[in-house]
Amino acid sequence: MTELEEYYNKFNEEKRLTRRHGQVEYITSMKYIHEYLKVFESPAILDVGAGTGRYSVALAKEGYDVTAVELVKYNLGILKKKNSTVKAYQGNALKLSRFKDNSFHMTLVFGPMYHLFSFEDKCKALLEAKRVTKPGGVILVAYCMNEYSVLTYAFKENHIKECLEENRLTEDFHTVSKKENLYDYVRIEDIDRLNEATGLKRMKLISADGPANYMRPVLNAMDEDTFQKFVVYHLATCERPELLGAGAHTVDILKVEK
Repeated sequence: MTELEEYYNKFNEEKRLTRRHGQVEYITSMKYIHEYLKVFESPAILDVGAGTGRYSVALAKEGYDVTAVELVKYNLGILKKKNSTVKAYQGNALKLSRFKDNSFHMTLVFGPMYHLFSFEDKCKALLEAKRVTKPGGVILVAYCMNEYSVLTYAFKENHIKECLEENRLTEDFHTVSKKENLYDYVRIEDIDRLNEATGLKRMKLISADGPANYMRPVLNAMDEDTFQKFVVYHLATCERPELLGAGAHTVDILKVEK
């Protein structure tokens, strides 16, 4: 068993997106998924790195044709126990050989980029998503962002000195992650380089959770009406360029050109 599998066997992925900070990310991502699905007639969706099926099961319940791929057996088991219409398989984002070229109208890549550490592997994952997505189709890719990691782990949790001593931060404070760190963090210019290398065209870049992860105790203390107003605020501002890159996650919305 890999370190990543051991981590997800302990990490409660099922509950993450149901907590208030996770709800912001989920509501935002679903808003844009629906926005881009509506242009297709009877769309087929592939969810790569589906976790326990938070997105794929919900979309299947809405009547969409959904296929899911998940690396971690434990997460896959939870997904399958939900008895949805999702066609779920164990697999790796770097090799989607189970699927033919041009098979899906929309491909979600909402987990794999968090755990791929080289530029080459990130490109492989994007190129595989591109290969299985139909011309004119849409790929949504989620990334963990560099500044969130530096501000929370390095400064808020007071690991800054050890990060600098262990060369886990560059001179301009870009994280240097290794597999044992489990997560990799990027800046917008890193995402831009990936798109250029893989020939994918951006339609939108959004901050999936904005300040929500920084505000966990505040969000949890809000009454429901105030929380809903925060969600409305976030949806109104999540495309603003001055906020992109500062949140914990961004979602890059890409078009596969015809």
